[in-house]
Amino acid sequence: MKFFKPYWKTAVLAPLFKMLEAFFELFVPLVMTHIIDDGIGGGDKSVVIKMGLVLLALAAVGLVASVTAQYFSARTAVGFAKDLKSALFRHINSFSFAQLDIFNSSTLITRLTGDVNQVQTGVNMTLRLFLRSPFIVFGAMIMAFTINVKCALIFCVVIPVLSALVFGIMLGTMPGFRRVRDALDTMIVRTRENLSGVRVIRAFNMQTPETEKFGAENDEFTRRIRRVSGISALMNPVTFVVVNVALVVMIRLGALSVFEGVITQGELIAIINYMSQILVELIKLADLIILITKSFASAKRIEEVFAVVPEAKGEMDVPASSDTLADLKDVSFKYSGAGDYSLKDISFSVKRGDHIGIIGGTGSGKTTLVSLIPDFYHATEGVVLFNGTDVKYLDKHKVNDSFGFVFQNYYLIKGTIRDNIVFGAEGVSEEDIVDALKRSQSYDFVMSKQGGLDAKVEERGANFSGGQKQRLMIARALVRHPDVLVLDDSSSALDYATDRRLREALTELKNVTVFIVSQRTSAVRHCDRIIVLEDGRAAGIGTHDELLETSNVYREIYESQINR
Repeated sequence: MKFFKPYWKTAVLAPLFKMLEAFFELFVPLVMTHIIDDGIGGGDKSVVIKMGLVLLALAAVGLVASVTAQYFSARTAVGFAKDLKSALFRHINSFSFAQLDIFNSSTLITRLTGDVNQVQTGVNMTLRLFLRSPFIVFGAMIMAFTINVKCALIFCVVIPVLSALVFGIMLGTMPGFRRVRDALDTMIVRTRENLSGVRVIRAFNMQTPETEKFGAENDEFTRRIRRVSGISALMNPVTFVVVNVALVVMIRLGALSVFEGVITQGELIAIINYMSQILVELIKLADLIILITKSFASAKRIEEVFAVVPEAKGEMDVPASSDTLADLKDVSFKYSGAGDYSLKDISFSVKRGDHIGIIGGTGSGKTTLVSLIPDFYHATEGVVLFNGTDVKYLDKHKVNDSFGFVFQNYYLIKGTIRDNIVFGAEGVSEEDIVDALKRSQSYDFVMSKQGGLDAKVEERGANFSGGQKQRLMIARALVRHPDVLVLDDSSSALDYATDRRLREALTELKNVTVFIVSQRTSAVRHCDRIIVLEDGRAAGIGTHDELLETSNVYREIYESQINR
């Protein structure tokens, strides 16, 4: 509700103008009474003309009020949705890696777009109709009582019955619409995986199984939406039946009253018109209730994201550089919801300017280990010190400014090569870019592109090879002049000659601490120290020669690769 605060004036004006429109609309049946009884019944054409002009005036004023109300409601809804999306996007970006693991990216995208748009529509229509429809319903009932109490008593029966039906159906459909949104999330995840992994799916000839899985999820989505739509579809026919039965009863009672001279024909038609107004407004209200039900389901899903409180962030400045860059003491880590530890009892220290290699089999915890040093994840047990201070108490932005990251997954943004190189960096000169390209072995292929640094990059770098993407990502990290460079399996797509030249270029970096995560012994053998991981535990720490003597795991990895 706090997102309405900047728009409270338009949020108040919108329903007020709608009620003004409804107020004039309630006078229409009374004008019709005069036209029928005094004009047509009395044979006075001047009354018909005068009352006709009054009807036109009421219509004109109602039109102006309606357009004004819809302008204010649309302005409120769009502004509200804009602020909500911005706040939701900022909130998601404040999540730690561990909190992002709670939601998959597909459901976050759905909540940030589809669910917010659904809530926006609900706000817009609520401001237009939520006060107008009840005002018309009860206003028409009161106006009917001023004409004839006996006929108007039917309203006292119809309105409670309809209200019970409308709210009963609303309560019955609200959980169903939430399940529909969850099923839609599942479909979006499947679609996203298939589109991003289309090459893998085709390479393994898995189109048919994946199509069948999507079909099953689509059937489940269809089943859920049919069930809830079947319930909500009862709204209009049930409303029509109740109101039309009431109209039949009213016409019967009214005819007798006209015959007895209790009311005039014009008054009977006015009461019927009021009942018709109630019918129209209740149908609108019924549709609004369905829309509000969907909006509440979407709002609940948005609220689930806001309910995740970002982890407390440190505010301390990063201490002045010391000889020891990082120190891990008895560190263990377990992912949220995981049954076992990914890392267990890891201890080592890193001197400033060291080149540290991290090697091990798939799933041994290599990426997890380097993610603990900049505090992407909090250590479950133990302490991670950065420049002598527990990293969780340090300002995350300032810690990240010290790091240059090259992750396993290729991530290039749509734009130009220059845009990708300077991404997240400030005050970068042309010389810095050229130096980063040369050190990352990217300079030659970048300059061979039409446009050079201004050559286009498609979404996710689709127009570059795997090796080219990796080298551009390394250049992006180097252009920041980081104190710590983390290369997480970032040379897997490079040939051995290019990989060797890259390592030689990195050794020329002065006072830069380098972490190299790899499954190749050739990539880490020249490091000052190598950490060997096996099932989340340190199976050896030392130089290449020392580990060949002391670590069976490292020796097996080395021999398996050197003998190929």
